Amino acid sequence: MAAISQPKVDLLSAENVTFEDILSTMDFVNASERNKIAFAEKAEQEVSKPGRKNYLAVGAALAILGKYEQGIEILGKADDSKEKFLELAFCQRKSGEYDKAIESLDKAVKAGADVLAVNCAKAATYRVKGDFAGAAKVLKACENYQKVSALYHYTLGRHFQAQGDYETAIENYKTAVELDPLFSKALFHLAFLLDLRGDDEAAIDYYKQLINSGTPYVSAMLNLAVLYEDAGQYDKAASCIEGVLKYHPNNLRAILFKKDIESAKTMLYDEEIEKSKDQQTKILETPISDFELSVRSRNCLKKMNINTLGDLLRISETELLAYKNFGETSLTEIKHMLESRGLRLGMAAEGKFFDELQLAELQETEVDVDDEVLNKSMDDFEMSVRARNCLANLNIKTIGEIISKTEAELLGVKNFGATSLTEIKQILDSLGLSLRKID
Repeated sequence: MAAISQPKVDLLSAENVTFEDILSTMDFVNASERNKIAFAEKAEQEVSKPGRKNYLAVGAALAILGKYEQGIEILGKADDSKEKFLELAFCQRKSGEYDKAIESLDKAVKAGADVLAVNCAKAATYRVKGDFAGAAKVLKACENYQKVSALYHYTLGRHFQAQGDYETAIENYKTAVELDPLFSKALFHLAFLLDLRGDDEAAIDYYKQLINSGTPYVSAMLNLAVLYEDAGQYDKAASCIEGVLKYHPNNLRAILFKKDIESAKTMLYDEEIEKSKDQQTKILETPISDFELSVRSRNCLKKMNINTLGDLLRISETELLAYKNFGETSLTEIKHMLESRGLRLGMAAEGKFFDELQLAELQETEVDVDDEVLNKSMDDFEMSVRARNCLANLNIKTIGEIISKTEAELLGVKNFGATSLTEIKQILDSLGLSLRKID
Protein backbone atom coordinates (compact mmCIF):
# COMPACT_ATOMS: atom_id res chain seq x y z
CA MET A 1 0.00 0.00 0.00
CA ALA A 2 1.78 3.12 -1.23
CA ALA A 3 1.63 6.43 0.61
CA ILE A 4 -0.13 9.27 -1.17
CA SER A 5 2.02 12.33 -1.88
CA GLN A 6 1.25 15.59 -0.11
CA PRO A 7 -1.31 17.77 -1.94
CA LYS A 8 -0.06 20.76 -3.90
CA VAL A 9 -2.15 23.16 -1.80
CA ASP A 10 -1.97 23.44 1.98
CA LEU A 11 -5.69 23.47 2.74
CA LEU A 12 -5.45 25.39 6.02
CA SER A 13 -3.07 28.01 4.66
CA ALA A 14 -4.48 28.67 1.18
CA GLU A 15 -6.68 31.70 0.60
CA ASN A 16 -8.60 30.14 -2.28
CA VAL A 17 -9.65 26.51 -1.95
CA THR A 18 -11.17 24.37 -4.69
CA PHE A 19 -13.21 21.20 -4.22
CA GLU A 20 -10.33 19.25 -5.82
CA ASP A 21 -7.99 20.65 -3.15
CA ILE A 22 -10.34 19.38 -0.45
CA LEU A 23 -10.52 15.89 -1.99
CA SER A 24 -6.74 15.56 -2.43
CA THR A 25 -6.21 16.74 1.16
CA MET A 26 -8.74 14.18 2.42
CA ASP A 27 -6.89 11.38 0.60
CA PHE A 28 -3.57 12.48 2.06
CA VAL A 29 -4.88 12.86 5.62
CA ASN A 30 -6.51 9.41 5.59
CA ALA A 31 -3.40 7.78 4.11
CA SER A 32 -1.74 7.32 7.51
CA GLU A 33 -2.21 7.88 11.22
CA ARG A 34 0.75 10.23 11.27
CA ASN A 35 -0.80 12.44 8.59
CA LYS A 36 -4.12 12.51 10.41
CA ILE A 37 -2.58 13.43 13.77
CA ALA A 38 -0.52 16.23 12.26
CA PHE A 39 -3.50 17.57 10.31
CA ALA A 40 -5.78 17.41 13.36
CA GLU A 41 -3.28 19.44 15.44
CA LYS A 42 -3.03 22.09 12.74
CA ALA A 43 -6.82 22.25 12.31
CA GLU A 44 -7.30 22.66 16.07
CA GLN A 45 -4.87 25.57 16.10
CA GLU A 46 -6.71 27.17 13.18
CA VAL A 47 -10.10 26.79 14.88
CA SER A 48 -8.86 28.39 18.11
CA LYS A 49 -7.09 31.24 16.31
CA PRO A 50 -8.74 34.63 17.05
CA GLY A 51 -10.00 36.89 14.26
CA ARG A 52 -11.51 36.13 10.88
CA LYS A 53 -10.67 32.70 9.50
CA ASN A 54 -10.85 30.97 6.17
CA TYR A 55 -14.11 29.34 7.20
CA LEU A 56 -14.36 27.17 4.08
CA ALA A 57 -10.92 25.61 4.64
CA VAL A 58 -11.49 25.12 8.38
CA GLY A 59 -14.97 23.67 7.84
CA ALA A 60 -13.65 21.29 5.18
CA ALA A 61 -10.83 20.28 7.53
CA LEU A 62 -13.33 19.46 10.27
CA ALA A 63 -15.36 17.40 7.78
CA ILE A 64 -12.21 15.45 6.81
CA LEU A 65 -11.61 14.72 10.50
CA GLY A 66 -15.22 13.50 10.95
CA LYS A 67 -16.30 16.45 13.10
CA TYR A 68 -19.44 17.04 11.05
CA GLU A 69 -21.57 19.11 13.44
CA GLN A 70 -18.70 21.48 14.13
CA GLY A 71 -18.01 21.57 10.39
CA ILE A 72 -21.61 22.62 9.70
CA GLU A 73 -21.28 25.49 12.17
CA ILE A 74 -18.02 26.79 10.65
CA LEU A 75 -19.11 26.31 7.02
CA GLY A 76 -22.25 28.35 7.74
CA LYS A 77 -19.96 31.37 8.24
CA ALA A 78 -18.13 30.90 4.94
CA ASP A 79 -18.87 32.93 1.82
CA ASP A 80 -21.33 31.27 -0.53
CA SER A 81 -19.66 29.06 -3.16
CA LYS A 82 -20.15 25.67 -4.76
CA GLU A 83 -17.39 24.28 -2.49
CA LYS A 84 -19.17 25.56 0.61
CA PHE A 85 -22.51 24.01 -0.31
CA LEU A 86 -20.98 20.68 -1.40
CA GLU A 87 -19.06 20.37 1.88
CA LEU A 88 -22.08 21.51 3.86
CA ALA A 89 -24.26 18.87 2.16
CA PHE A 90 -21.67 16.21 2.98
CA CYS A 91 -21.59 17.14 6.66
CA GLN A 92 -25.38 17.35 6.83
CA ARG A 93 -25.77 13.92 5.24
CA LYS A 94 -23.27 12.45 7.71
CA SER A 95 -25.18 14.09 10.55
CA GLY A 96 -28.52 12.67 9.36
CA GLU A 97 -29.89 16.05 8.21
CA TYR A 98 -30.95 14.67 4.84
CA ASP A 99 -33.47 17.34 3.79
CA LYS A 100 -31.00 20.11 4.59
CA ALA A 101 -28.36 18.24 2.60
CA ILE A 102 -30.66 18.19 -0.45
CA GLU A 103 -31.25 21.94 -0.06
CA SER A 104 -27.49 22.56 0.11
CA LEU A 105 -26.97 20.51 -3.04
CA ASP A 106 -29.59 22.57 -4.88
CA LYS A 107 -27.68 25.70 -3.82
CA ALA A 108 -24.43 24.12 -5.05
CA VAL A 109 -25.91 23.77 -8.57
CA LYS A 110 -26.94 27.41 -8.56
CA ALA A 111 -23.40 28.32 -7.46
CA GLY A 112 -21.95 26.53 -10.48
CA ALA A 113 -21.33 22.93 -9.28
CA ASP A 114 -21.32 20.10 -11.82
CA VAL A 115 -24.92 18.93 -12.29
CA LEU A 116 -24.11 15.21 -12.57
CA ALA A 117 -21.90 15.29 -9.47
CA VAL A 118 -24.66 17.03 -7.52
CA ASN A 119 -27.33 14.60 -8.72
CA CYS A 120 -25.15 11.64 -7.73
CA ALA A 121 -24.69 13.24 -4.31
CA LYS A 122 -28.47 13.69 -4.08
CA ALA A 123 -29.03 10.03 -4.99
CA ALA A 124 -26.55 9.02 -2.30
CA THR A 125 -28.37 11.19 0.25
CA TYR A 126 -31.75 9.65 -0.59
CA ARG A 127 -30.18 6.18 -0.47
CA VAL A 128 -28.71 6.72 2.99
CA LYS A 129 -32.04 8.14 4.12
CA GLY A 130 -33.75 4.97 2.87
CA ASP A 131 -35.78 6.82 0.26
CA PHE A 132 -35.02 4.55 -2.71
CA ALA A 133 -37.86 6.04 -4.77
CA GLY A 134 -36.30 9.49 -4.41
CA ALA A 135 -32.88 8.13 -5.37
CA ALA A 136 -34.33 6.29 -8.40
CA LYS A 137 -36.07 9.48 -9.57
CA VAL A 138 -32.80 11.44 -9.48
CA LEU A 139 -30.89 8.68 -11.25
CA LYS A 140 -33.62 8.40 -13.89
CA ALA A 141 -32.94 12.00 -14.83
CA CYS A 142 -29.26 11.07 -15.43
CA GLU A 143 -29.85 8.16 -17.84
CA ASN A 144 -28.14 10.03 -20.69
CA TYR A 145 -24.85 9.36 -18.84
CA GLN A 146 -25.13 5.58 -19.38
CA LYS A 147 -21.88 4.10 -20.71
CA VAL A 148 -20.39 7.60 -20.44
CA SER A 149 -19.89 8.46 -16.77
CA ALA A 150 -18.13 6.19 -14.28
CA LEU A 151 -19.59 8.24 -11.41
CA TYR A 152 -23.13 7.64 -12.68
CA HIS A 153 -22.66 3.86 -12.88
CA TYR A 154 -20.94 3.77 -9.48
CA THR A 155 -23.86 5.67 -7.92
CA LEU A 156 -26.32 3.36 -9.67
CA GLY A 157 -24.36 0.38 -8.34
CA ARG A 158 -24.59 1.68 -4.76
CA HIS A 159 -28.33 2.20 -5.26
CA PHE A 160 -28.91 -1.43 -6.32
CA GLN A 161 -26.50 -2.80 -3.74
CA ALA A 162 -28.42 -1.06 -0.93
CA GLN A 163 -31.56 -2.84 -2.12
CA GLY A 164 -29.90 -6.26 -2.27
CA ASP A 165 -29.78 -6.48 -6.08
CA TYR A 166 -26.12 -7.49 -6.13
CA GLU A 167 -25.97 -8.75 -9.71
CA THR A 168 -27.18 -5.43 -11.16
CA ALA A 169 -24.86 -3.60 -8.79
CA ILE A 170 -21.89 -5.70 -9.98
CA GLU A 171 -22.67 -4.96 -13.61
CA ASN A 172 -22.74 -1.23 -12.92
CA TYR A 173 -19.49 -1.35 -10.93
CA LYS A 174 -17.84 -3.22 -13.80
CA THR A 175 -19.02 -0.55 -16.23
CA ALA A 176 -17.67 2.17 -13.92
CA VAL A 177 -14.28 0.44 -13.77
CA GLU A 178 -14.19 0.00 -17.53
CA LEU A 179 -14.79 3.73 -17.94
CA ASP A 180 -12.33 4.65 -15.18
CA PRO A 181 -9.90 1.85 -14.17
CA LEU A 182 -8.65 3.97 -11.23
CA PHE A 183 -12.08 4.60 -9.69
CA SER A 184 -11.17 3.34 -6.22
CA LYS A 185 -14.66 3.23 -4.70
CA ALA A 186 -16.05 1.30 -7.66
CA LEU A 187 -13.15 -1.15 -7.51
CA PHE A 188 -13.66 -1.70 -3.79
CA HIS A 189 -17.41 -2.33 -3.95
CA LEU A 190 -17.01 -4.55 -7.01
CA ALA A 191 -14.40 -6.68 -5.24
CA PHE A 192 -16.53 -6.75 -2.07
CA LEU A 193 -19.66 -8.02 -3.85
CA LEU A 194 -17.71 -10.61 -5.83
CA ASP A 195 -16.25 -11.78 -2.53
CA LEU A 196 -19.77 -12.09 -1.08
CA ARG A 197 -20.83 -14.07 -4.13
CA GLY A 198 -17.97 -16.50 -3.58
CA ASP A 199 -15.98 -15.48 -6.65
CA ASP A 200 -12.73 -15.25 -4.68
CA GLU A 201 -10.41 -15.23 -7.67
CA ALA A 202 -12.12 -12.23 -9.31
CA ALA A 203 -12.40 -10.44 -5.95
CA ILE A 204 -8.66 -10.84 -5.38
CA ASP A 205 -7.91 -9.46 -8.84
CA TYR A 206 -9.98 -6.32 -8.26
CA TYR A 207 -8.61 -5.78 -4.74
CA LYS A 208 -5.09 -6.05 -6.15
CA GLN A 209 -5.98 -3.63 -8.96
CA LEU A 210 -7.22 -1.17 -6.35
CA ILE A 211 -4.15 -1.51 -4.15
CA ASN A 212 -1.72 -1.32 -7.06
CA SER A 213 -3.31 1.97 -8.11
CA GLY A 214 -1.60 3.56 -5.10
CA THR A 215 -4.80 4.16 -3.14
CA PRO A 216 -4.27 3.53 0.61
CA TYR A 217 -7.52 1.62 0.95
CA VAL A 218 -7.29 -0.04 4.37
CA SER A 219 -10.55 -1.99 4.03
CA ALA A 220 -9.37 -3.43 0.71
CA MET A 221 -6.07 -4.58 2.26
CA LEU A 222 -7.85 -6.22 5.17
CA ASN A 223 -10.43 -7.93 2.95
CA LEU A 224 -7.71 -9.17 0.63
CA ALA A 225 -5.85 -10.57 3.63
CA VAL A 226 -8.97 -12.53 4.59
CA LEU A 227 -9.20 -14.04 1.10
CA TYR A 228 -5.53 -14.99 1.15
CA GLU A 229 -5.88 -16.56 4.60
CA ASP A 230 -8.91 -18.56 3.47
CA ALA A 231 -6.84 -19.83 0.54
CA GLY A 232 -4.03 -20.85 2.89
CA GLN A 233 -1.69 -18.22 1.43
CA TYR A 234 -0.55 -16.97 4.82
CA ASP A 235 2.55 -15.10 3.63
CA LYS A 236 0.47 -12.99 1.24
CA ALA A 237 -2.12 -12.37 3.96
CA ALA A 238 0.62 -11.28 6.35
CA SER A 239 2.05 -8.95 3.69
CA CYS A 240 -1.33 -7.21 3.36
CA ILE A 241 -1.59 -6.76 7.12
CA GLU A 242 1.96 -5.40 7.33
CA GLY A 243 1.02 -2.93 4.59
CA VAL A 244 -1.84 -1.64 6.76
CA LEU A 245 0.17 -1.51 9.97
CA LYS A 246 2.99 0.38 8.26
CA TYR A 247 0.75 3.45 7.93
CA HIS A 248 -1.90 2.62 10.55
CA PRO A 249 0.04 0.93 13.40
CA ASN A 250 -2.90 1.16 15.81
CA ASN A 251 -5.53 -0.33 13.52
CA LEU A 252 -7.17 -2.80 15.92
CA ARG A 253 -8.54 -5.09 13.23
CA ALA A 254 -5.12 -5.39 11.58
CA ILE A 255 -3.41 -6.05 14.92
CA LEU A 256 -5.84 -8.85 15.79
CA PHE A 257 -5.68 -10.26 12.28
CA LYS A 258 -1.89 -10.39 12.43
CA LYS A 259 -2.09 -12.57 15.54
CA ASP A 260 -4.63 -14.86 13.84
CA ILE A 261 -2.39 -15.31 10.79
CA GLU A 262 0.65 -16.06 12.95
CA SER A 263 -1.37 -18.65 14.89
CA ALA A 264 -2.65 -20.21 11.66
CA LYS A 265 0.87 -20.41 10.23
CA THR A 266 2.12 -22.04 13.44
CA MET A 267 -0.73 -24.57 13.40
CA LEU A 268 -0.08 -25.36 9.74
CA TYR A 269 3.62 -25.79 10.43
CA ASP A 270 2.90 -28.14 13.33
CA GLU A 271 0.45 -30.15 11.23
CA GLU A 272 3.00 -30.48 8.42
CA ILE A 273 5.64 -31.65 10.88
CA GLU A 274 3.31 -34.25 12.34
CA LYS A 275 2.24 -35.39 8.90
CA SER A 276 5.88 -35.68 7.84
CA LYS A 277 6.72 -37.66 10.96
CA ASP A 278 3.77 -40.00 10.36
CA GLN A 279 4.98 -40.61 6.81
CA GLN A 280 8.53 -41.20 8.01
CA THR A 281 7.37 -43.59 10.71
CA LYS A 282 5.35 -45.54 8.15
CA ILE A 283 8.37 -45.80 5.88
CA LEU A 284 10.72 -46.81 8.69
CA GLU A 285 8.33 -49.62 9.57
CA THR A 286 8.62 -51.05 6.05
CA PRO A 287 9.52 -54.76 6.36
CA ILE A 288 12.95 -55.83 5.18
CA SER A 289 11.14 -58.46 3.10
CA ASP A 290 9.95 -55.65 0.80
CA PHE A 291 13.50 -55.04 -0.42
CA GLU A 292 15.38 -57.11 -2.97
CA LEU A 293 18.14 -58.80 -0.98
CA SER A 294 19.84 -62.17 -1.29
CA VAL A 295 18.60 -65.09 0.82
CA ARG A 296 21.85 -65.03 2.81
CA SER A 297 21.53 -61.34 3.68
CA ARG A 298 17.85 -61.67 4.46
CA ASN A 299 18.46 -64.66 6.80
CA CYS A 300 21.32 -62.91 8.61
CA LEU A 301 19.22 -59.83 9.25
CA LYS A 302 16.35 -61.98 10.48
CA LYS A 303 18.61 -63.80 12.96
CA MET A 304 19.85 -60.42 14.23
CA ASN A 305 16.19 -59.44 14.79
CA ILE A 306 16.44 -56.74 12.13
CA ASN A 307 12.96 -56.83 10.63
CA THR A 308 12.29 -53.27 9.40
CA LEU A 309 14.07 -50.48 7.58
CA GLY A 310 14.18 -48.53 10.86
CA ASP A 311 16.00 -51.42 12.58
CA LEU A 312 18.58 -51.41 9.81
CA LEU A 313 19.21 -47.67 10.11
CA ARG A 314 19.92 -48.03 13.84
CA ILE A 315 22.79 -50.48 13.40
CA SER A 316 26.38 -49.76 12.31
CA GLU A 317 28.64 -51.50 9.80
CA THR A 318 30.83 -52.78 12.64
CA GLU A 319 27.88 -54.40 14.39
CA LEU A 320 26.77 -56.12 11.18
CA LEU A 321 30.24 -57.48 10.36
CA ALA A 322 30.63 -58.70 13.93
CA TYR A 323 27.78 -61.10 13.41
CA LYS A 324 28.65 -64.68 12.47
CA ASN A 325 28.45 -65.47 8.74
CA PHE A 326 27.77 -61.83 7.86
CA GLY A 327 30.40 -60.98 5.25
CA GLU A 328 31.51 -58.11 3.03
CA THR A 329 29.28 -59.27 0.17
CA SER A 330 26.11 -58.96 2.27
CA LEU A 331 27.30 -55.63 3.68
CA THR A 332 27.93 -54.22 0.20
CA GLU A 333 24.52 -55.41 -0.94
CA ILE A 334 22.71 -53.73 1.98
CA LYS A 335 24.71 -50.50 1.69
CA HIS A 336 23.92 -50.27 -2.01
CA MET A 337 20.22 -50.78 -1.32
CA LEU A 338 20.24 -47.99 1.29
CA GLU A 339 22.39 -45.59 -0.73
CA SER A 340 19.99 -45.83 -3.66
CA ARG A 341 17.41 -44.33 -1.31
CA GLY A 342 19.64 -41.63 0.15
CA LEU A 343 20.11 -43.59 3.39
CA ARG A 344 23.00 -45.22 5.23
CA LEU A 345 23.68 -47.54 8.14
CA GLY A 346 23.73 -45.97 11.60
CA MET A 347 22.11 -42.68 10.62
CA ALA A 348 19.35 -43.11 13.20
CA ALA A 349 21.84 -43.57 16.02
CA GLU A 350 23.55 -40.31 14.99
CA GLY A 351 20.38 -38.28 15.53
CA LYS A 352 19.90 -37.70 11.78
CA PHE A 353 16.98 -40.00 11.49
CA PHE A 354 14.54 -37.42 10.12
CA ASP A 355 16.96 -34.86 8.72
CA GLU A 356 18.42 -37.10 6.03
CA LEU A 357 15.48 -39.35 5.30
CA GLN A 358 14.39 -38.72 1.71
CA LEU A 359 10.69 -39.33 1.63
CA ALA A 360 10.22 -38.73 -2.05
CA GLU A 361 12.25 -41.76 -3.06
CA LEU A 362 10.60 -44.09 -0.59
CA GLN A 363 6.93 -43.15 -0.70
CA GLU A 364 4.46 -45.22 -2.59
CA THR A 365 3.78 -44.28 -6.17
CA GLU A 366 0.39 -42.66 -6.42
CA VAL A 367 -1.81 -43.98 -9.18
CA ASP A 368 -4.43 -41.75 -10.72
CA VAL A 369 -7.30 -44.24 -10.91
CA ASP A 370 -11.04 -43.75 -10.74
CA ASP A 371 -12.65 -44.76 -7.45
CA GLU A 372 -14.92 -47.09 -9.43
CA VAL A 373 -11.91 -49.15 -10.51
CA LEU A 374 -10.27 -49.09 -7.07
CA ASN A 375 -13.49 -50.28 -5.42
CA LYS A 376 -13.99 -53.10 -7.90
CA SER A 377 -14.27 -56.46 -6.09
CA MET A 378 -11.65 -59.15 -6.68
CA ASP A 379 -14.52 -61.61 -6.89
CA ASP A 380 -15.34 -60.13 -10.30
CA PHE A 381 -12.17 -61.65 -11.78
CA GLU A 382 -11.32 -65.24 -12.70
CA MET A 383 -8.73 -66.67 -10.33
CA SER A 384 -7.68 -70.06 -9.01
CA VAL A 385 -9.04 -71.23 -5.66
CA ARG A 386 -5.53 -71.00 -4.20
CA ALA A 387 -5.16 -67.36 -5.23
CA ARG A 388 -8.60 -66.48 -3.83
CA ASN A 389 -7.82 -68.18 -0.52
CA CYS A 390 -4.52 -66.32 -0.24
CA LEU A 391 -6.24 -62.97 -0.85
CA ALA A 392 -8.86 -63.90 1.74
CA ASN A 393 -6.06 -64.61 4.27
CA LEU A 394 -4.75 -61.09 3.62
CA ASN A 395 -8.29 -59.67 3.86
CA ILE A 396 -7.93 -58.24 0.35
CA LYS A 397 -11.31 -57.66 -1.28
CA THR A 398 -10.82 -54.87 -3.83
CA ILE A 399 -8.43 -53.72 -6.56
CA GLY A 400 -7.45 -50.74 -4.40
CA GLU A 401 -6.36 -53.06 -1.62
CA ILE A 402 -4.34 -55.38 -3.86
CA ILE A 403 -2.31 -52.57 -5.51
CA SER A 404 -1.22 -51.42 -2.05
CA LYS A 405 0.72 -54.68 -1.64
CA THR A 406 4.19 -55.58 -2.90
CA GLU A 407 5.23 -58.84 -4.54
CA ALA A 408 7.21 -59.71 -1.40
CA GLU A 409 4.15 -59.28 0.80
CA LEU A 410 2.09 -61.62 -1.38
CA LEU A 411 4.81 -64.23 -1.72
CA GLY A 412 5.24 -64.17 2.05
CA VAL A 413 1.74 -65.63 2.47
CA LYS A 414 1.62 -69.40 2.95
CA ASN A 415 0.81 -71.28 -0.29
CA PHE A 416 0.97 -68.07 -2.34
CA GLY A 417 3.41 -69.01 -5.08
CA ALA A 418 4.64 -67.71 -8.42
CA THR A 419 1.56 -69.04 -10.25
CA SER A 420 -0.86 -67.11 -8.06
CA LEU A 421 1.33 -64.02 -8.35
CA THR A 422 1.20 -64.28 -12.14
CA GLU A 423 -2.61 -64.47 -12.02
CA ILE A 424 -2.82 -61.30 -9.94
CA LYS A 425 -0.37 -59.41 -12.13
CA GLN A 426 -2.30 -60.36 -15.28
CA ILE A 427 -5.52 -59.00 -13.76
CA LEU A 428 -3.80 -55.74 -12.83
CA ASP A 429 -2.11 -55.48 -16.25
CA SER A 430 -5.54 -55.63 -17.90
CA LEU A 431 -6.50 -52.56 -15.85
CA GLY A 432 -3.25 -50.70 -16.48
CA LEU A 433 -2.22 -51.15 -12.85
CA SER A 434 0.52 -52.88 -10.95
CA LEU A 435 1.53 -53.95 -7.44
CA ARG A 436 3.23 -51.41 -5.18
CA LYS A 437 6.93 -50.97 -5.73
CA ILE A 438 9.36 -49.63 -3.18
CA ASP A 439 12.04 -48.57 -5.65
